[in-house]
Amino acid sequence: MLKTIPRPNLVTKEYRTLSQIKGPLIFVERIAGVAYNEMVEIIGPDGLVRLGQVLEVDSDRCMVRVFVGTTGLDLERTQVRFTADVARLDVSLSMLGRVLDGAGQPMDGGPAVIPETSLDVNGLPINPCVRSHPNEFIQTGVSAIDGLNTLTRGQKLPIFSGAGLPANQLAAQVASQARVLAPTGTESDPFAVVFAAIGITQREASFFMDQFRATDAMDRTVLFINRADDPTIERILTPRAALTAAEYLAFEHHRHVLVILTDVTNYCEALREIAAASEEVPGRRGYPGYMYSDLASLYERAGRIQNNPGSLTQLVILTMPDDDITHPVPDLTGYITEGQIVLSRDLHRKNIYPPIDVLPSLSRLMNAGIGEEKTRGDHRSVADQLYALYAEGRDLRRLVAIIGEAALSEADQQVLDFANRFEMHFVGQGSVDRDIQETLALAWDLLAPMPEGMLKRIPKKYLEKHHRYPQGES
Repeated sequence: MLKTIPRPNLVTKEYRTLSQIKGPLIFVERIAGVAYNEMVEIIGPDGLVRLGQVLEVDSDRCMVRVFVGTTGLDLERTQVRFTADVARLDVSLSMLGRVLDGAGQPMDGGPAVIPETSLDVNGLPINPCVRSHPNEFIQTGVSAIDGLNTLTRGQKLPIFSGAGLPANQLAAQVASQARVLAPTGTESDPFAVVFAAIGITQREASFFMDQFRATDAMDRTVLFINRADDPTIERILTPRAALTAAEYLAFEHHRHVLVILTDVTNYCEALREIAAASEEVPGRRGYPGYMYSDLASLYERAGRIQNNPGSLTQLVILTMPDDDITHPVPDLTGYITEGQIVLSRDLHRKNIYPPIDVLPSLSRLMNAGIGEEKTRGDHRSVADQLYALYAEGRDLRRLVAIIGEAALSEADQQVLDFANRFEMHFVGQGSVDRDIQETLALAWDLLAPMPEGMLKRIPKKYLEKHHRYPQGES
């Protein structure tokens, strides 16, 4: 659980000089030697101790955010104790299989986590000189990701969703199916999932817990659940606590850890709420101007370290308000991360699941994660061909709306038919878990009716090996 640790060489300081209480924030005057991010114990008139954190220090005045709210506090009788330490999380390998709240406290009815150590929730930045480039394939079991927007170990890849789209179902499916493969195509080193749900409803929390408990994936998963009725401040802590647990599993126990954060938009709304309460000058659409660096402090904790077999990979889910991809949250996220997976409302209306729109989707590290020794040599060229034919088919749909399908040539009709089959069978796989070989075999099945002359992006050696055009014509 989140806590502070008394240390003999650190001197605590106590004050009764509160000047303001505003929402989740308290302001303390006439202080000295207080540091940014320092943990604070607030003792109210009722004697109860609440945890807080220094958010801002200015000369002899500081602002503290209280994790469980300020109800019951007053200016005269409230005592503030500065601990001279940062927020820490108890971590241990026994966290696997547990359901914790946003501060790391058990909410599954089990005992408290017996710690092997306690780590700073803010993490330690990875030295760029010892970072390894992400280049190993992670199989999610989802064809639109594995085949066209491959996820690699150490990558940070966001999923851009919209209100009402099944992003949570996709997140749970990926969490239960994801695995790292050895070069032979079999499951490789120890794999773990850290799942952080930020600002979700009770129904969504129950959904995630039921989904994980129904699969074998629960034994390798840690769930951090922050509900919508939990304190706003806890939403700021939840992703940091989850990433701290993930770093411990990855770099101390050498596991391949997939961190799934959902929904980062709720995290950003909490940032905006706290910034408004502290009367900061707002940036775009009222979000704080430092939101870019704040998000980067989360996303950049993904990666790999040289000579360490572990890795930390992030799959970040966010909801685009009004499906606006230029909104500050997806916009800033896109600058920091290595690509994006976009969910489509049009595909969702067609009952296609998962409704991944592959055309605006992108994984910038895909080429590093695929190849002859990792998936298959034809992977890149097949993906390019699927993209090209599907993009052409989407253009033809707009043309058909104007001139009608009867005016299309035979080749155009073949492409249009391919686009429909691609959406129904390749993208719309439902909850089936497909390995990469099945995904590539399905891609060749979809390309089989197309003449070789239309498959311009696939080298001839792969066409001779895999293409099965019925008439044998080119």
